[in-house]
Amino acid sequence: MLKKRSLISAAIALTLASSGALAAVSAQEAAKLGDSLTPFGAEKAGNAAGTIPAWTGGLTQAPAGYKGSGQHHLDPFAADKPLFTITKANLDQYKANLTAGQVALFNAYPQSFQMPVYESRRSGSAPQWIYDNTVKNATSAKLLDGGNGFSDAYGGIPFPIPQNGVEALWNHIARYRGTYIVRRASEVAVQRNGSYSLVTSQQEALFRYYNQNGSYADLNNLLFYYLSFTKTPARLAGGAVLVHEMLDQVKEPRQAWGYNSGQRRVRRAPNLAYDTPIAAADGLRTADDTDMYNGAPDRYDWKLVGKKEVYIPYNNYRVTSPSVKYDDLLQVGHLNPQHTRYELHRVWEVEGTLKKGARHIYSKRTLFLDEDSWGAAVVDQYDGRGELWRVSMAYLKNFYELPTTWSALDVFHDLQARRYHVQNLDNEESSTIDFSQAVPEDSYFKPSALRRRGTR
Repeated sequence: MLKKRSLISAAIALTLASSGALAAVSAQEAAKLGDSLTPFGAEKAGNAAGTIPAWTGGLTQAPAGYKGSGQHHLDPFAADKPLFTITKANLDQYKANLTAGQVALFNAYPQSFQMPVYESRRSGSAPQWIYDNTVKNATSAKLLDGGNGFSDAYGGIPFPIPQNGVEALWNHIARYRGTYIVRRASEVAVQRNGSYSLVTSQQEALFRYYNQNGSYADLNNLLFYYLSFTKTPARLAGGAVLVHEMLDQVKEPRQAWGYNSGQRRVRRAPNLAYDTPIAAADGLRTADDTDMYNGAPDRYDWKLVGKKEVYIPYNNYRVTSPSVKYDDLLQVGHLNPQHTRYELHRVWEVEGTLKKGARHIYSKRTLFLDEDSWGAAVVDQYDGRGELWRVSMAYLKNFYELPTTWSALDVFHDLQARRYHVQNLDNEESSTIDFSQAVPEDSYFKPSALRRRGTR
């Protein structure tokens, strides 16, 4: 059960949401950050039942033997054993702490889908400069253009004490994931019979919002750059995609370019947004499904439903361990439960309902945001008839070399097609995500550089 103060805080948030307040919180409210609240705005205290512990700073150092960024993560909780396992047989006992999408996965795969539940460890953490900026943002950040963007926030969570649904959504979109990252990873669409074919790429991202040498004024509406080069299979090798991600995408739409190695041409990709299907995902992921949710929030009315205790994927180091091969991990219908880890955590529930007259294949999407990191752990998505269609899960872990909480794997389930898509597989790569490389100049992410670099 949630503590009384959890319910009160949720009620306050709902009241503020209904008022449509767009201003930052008061200095008195912001003073709770680092006191009764964590620097990111989560409740420091554990729950009344003792099943969620108090936050005491999270995971702030790597386990012994970890050599640094680029090495596969060692599991700091490898000695933990499951407390219990949720199955179809005992589902009713735990249903109150599951999302509709999670329940649907048990019903879709009653013989095989399971959730091993471990001790809840509030490992979420971030660098001190991120905390300091978040506290500043709390009293300065403001929504712009009805929520399509925000101003006067930089280098931290923009709205650590959210007053409405769209502020909470922006906390997810603008959460900390390092400054410059380089990774080689694969994605797969797993078919009904369990077959799959890897698409491997090198990805680079520069989060300008988290450049310590910058400021909000320097952004010029540009949040980050993203660049991806396809390595395999051979028929796709050499192709590249470049994205300039805008803050307010209604004011200035996302800019994207594609390089076709066969034609040796760089072309604009004007429709890489909203519900555009992603080819590498075999239609199982839309453009705005990526990262659980990204891009402009303008096609939905966003409601801050409140806090809830949910069993979410957390501290998932084993799913990307080099000791776990893809053939073992990728089973029919879902990941092999033997390698997954779930914990009970408090989440913010944010519900987006498609606006009248707006177009999207999802009529509703419900996001469950980890209160300690603001990352979406589970997203339930509904079709035009209002029926549950897809459920996405981010298998969160702490990237302790920064530190930050981010996804080890993103998994997108289509309940109707009985297929699923997985992103960020790197178990069988010689190295993993690297945060240590020097931050390049903005010119590195210009369209003119695509043809030169996008080769077979």
